[in-house]
Amino acid sequence: MNKLLSSLVVVFVASVTALSASAQEVKGDAKAGAGKIAMCIGCHGIKGYQASFPEVYKVPMISGQGEKYIAAALHAYQKGERKHPSMRGIAEGLNDQDIADVSAYYAGSAQPGAAPAAAPANAKAAELVAKGGCVACHGDNFNKPIDPSYPKVAGQYADYLFVALKSYKAEGHTTWGRSNGIMAGIAKQFSNNELKTLANYLHSLPGDLQTVPQHEFK
Repeated sequence: MNKLLSSLVVVFVASVTALSASAQEVKGDAKAGAGKIAMCIGCHGIKGYQASFPEVYKVPMISGQGEKYIAAALHAYQKGERKHPSMRGIAEGLNDQDIADVSAYYAGSAQPGAAPAAAPANAKAAELVAKGGCVACHGDNFNKPIDPSYPKVAGQYADYLFVALKSYKAEGHTTWGRSNGIMAGIAKQFSNNELKTLANYLHSLPGDLQTVPQHEFK
């Protein structure tokens, strides 16, 4: 019986691995994605637009964000690993091709602009960054993560980053929080005041992220 069970487990794991590999091979089409973002532009296409759940904060800039990260985030909302009623509702309406196309569109939608100024030195923030080991995943400049499924965070809105970091500490909420063992372990090392200091520092760094207004909101 145990031998049969072991064999079934092997077959199941192999099947899941094959399905995952297949999903990862979906190629995004930015041009097709431009026709699939109607549900996105009402928030992500307005500069400085603020969300109000679970608190007031600017929705993140996603133009110029990594394609694989956007796809990973949308899949996480689908699975409930990221809890947010509006985002889950939107993500559940997308298939793998839609997600790939939308991700490709936003990854390539940043517009040329003036180079942002370098961030001022911040000893406290540098201490917190070192404690969290943040560069190990997000890169030395926080704009070139070591894995394309990790986000660029340099220049991102500080209030969004603060809320996102706190969400990894949230437990027991049905509509709010994020499930990620690594990020949860890191975020729980810090007080909320320290997370706010980190968020403000990351926002001050030069980065690629933008909000590109759609013609409906220009």
